[in-house]
This record gives sequence, C-alpha cells and structure tokens, in this order.
Amino acid sequence: MNPIVGIGELLWDVYPDGRKVAGGAPFNFAFHCHQLGHDAAVVSRVGGDDLGRELREEVLTLGMTDEFIQTDPKLRTGTVAVTVDPAGQPSYTIDTEAAWTNLEWTPAVADVTRRAVAVCHGTLAPAVGTKSSRGVIDKLRFRAGRRGALTVYDANLRGNYDLPDERAVFHSRWLKVNEMEVGSILSWVGESIDDGVLVEDVPTMLRYLRADTKRDDTLVIVTRGAEGAELFAHNFHHRERAPYADVVDTVGAGDAFTAAMVCLHLEGRPLRECVRFANHYAARVCEHQGATPRVNRAEVEQAAGLGPRG
Repeated sequence: MNPIVGIGELLWDVYPDGRKVAGGAPFNFAFHCHQLGHDAAVVSRVGGDDLGRELREEVLTLGMTDEFIQTDPKLRTGTVAVTVDPAGQPSYTIDTEAAWTNLEWTPAVADVTRRAVAVCHGTLAPAVGTKSSRGVIDKLRFRAGRRGALTVYDANLRGNYDLPDERAVFHSRWLKVNEMEVGSILSWVGESIDDGVLVEDVPTMLRYLRADTKRDDTLVIVTRGAEGAELFAHNFHHRERAPYADVVDTVGAGDAFTAAMVCLHLEGRPLRECVRFANHYAARVCEHQGATPRVNRAEVEQAAGLGPRG
C-alpha cells in the first residue's frame, strides 16, 4: 500500500442529540480519499478507553486501516462538540487534552513516511500538540516531500488556533485556505518574509513563497463556499464556480474538497478538472449530515462533466 496520508486529529464529532461520528479533519480527508478509490490512512492517536476502541472499530468498519493509529496509555480519546446553525454552518468546542495531541515517531510512522504518495495536515494538531507530536508532523511531511510525495497544508484555522503553521506554509507544495482564512494567511506570510510588508493579494503571496522556497510547483487553493474555488500557481490562474447544493451542514466539506483535489491530481487530471470535480464532490457532502457520508464517485463525475479516467 502506497497511501495518501492524513496526519493529526482523529476524534469523535459529538452532536447535540448525542450522536457521534468519527471525525477530525485529517481523518475526514483520508476517508474521502479512500471513498474515491485510493489507498488512504490516518496517522493519529486514541486513548486506551472505550471511546478509543469504538473509534478504531469505526475506522475499520469504514474500510480503512488502523495500522497507523497509536494508543495512548494516559490521555483520553478526543471529542469535539459540534453545533450547526440554521444555515448549515458548524461551530466546534474542541477537547485539546486528548490522545491525538501526543503523537510519537514509531516504526509504523517511519514505514508510512517511506511509502506515502501524499501527506496532508492542518493547523490544529501542530498548534496544540506536544513537542513530540509537532516533531512527528514536521518529520513526516519533510521526509515524504523530499521523496517527491505531494505535501498539502489545509490551513483549517479555528477559533483560538488562528495562527498558521509556519513550516507547513513554506514547506508544503499545496496551500489550501478558505475565503475567511485568506486574509490572515496573506498578512502573516508578508510579515514573516519581510517585516512590515503586507502581502495584499494571493498572486503576490505566491511570488513571495516562490522566492523563499526557490520552487515553481507551489499551488495556492482558495475555497469560497457557494462561490466555488480559485487556483493560483506559477503562470496559472483559474476560478471554478460551485454547483448548487441543498445544504444540510458543511461539516467536513472542506476536507472532502481537498481529498478530491488530491486524488484527481494524483490520477493525472488537469487542475481545471480537479477543481471542478472537487466543487461537485464537496457540494454532495454538504447535502448530508456529518463529515463522512457515502457519495457515489461516478455520479459526481457525470455531474461535473468529466470523461473516464485515462
């Protein structure tokens, strides 16, 4: 197995009615990659409690491997209280004293690092994780990227955790932000590169990143909700409108979008097709409750007007 890897939080999303759904952005990402027909895995950690055992069983039930899920002897399995407003927009209360904040470098993690074709993580795990956990994330991303794996930083700035991961911004090939995060990222990148100079737009930020990293393969993805998404790369810019969605909730829609972009890119699709499919796929996720609904890939391809895979 040469998997696409999500690294960071694996936890239970708990809704007001008591229902719980396996979640965490890296897990949601890995699930959707699996659902789209790719080998995928999550590198995370659960407690040795009943919730941890149930969560591991749920991962297996969904058809994924638990090979890279560690068990913490002291910390509890993570939970997030999720509430959804009438417009389908979620808010989260996150337990940050949980097992997923304490990743360790293990032979299993070293093994998946050598085999991963893509690695994705967000801001939360590096922001609240232990020194060991941050080191695992950095090491996995760096070593996999050096081998040629696609490295993706899906910012997912949340509440008090709104400072981006510096190393991820500068050392990931893809940077994905939503329309609410883009201003924070732009300002932060400008100040980090040249104190006192603010980056005013995405193309300028991209030039700063290219100058700093000496690479021309950086892609900045800006998602704009119902308005679709915009791609920025060296000598490339494309905006793709989103299809209509009868929104139930948007939990996990951004993770699904990222997964769809990564999967189609790894299949050799042009970026325009990747983002068109990703918009349609995320829209279908929004029409269900929870972050990991079953979505038929063939139906999404047909709706997006994509031909068969080459």
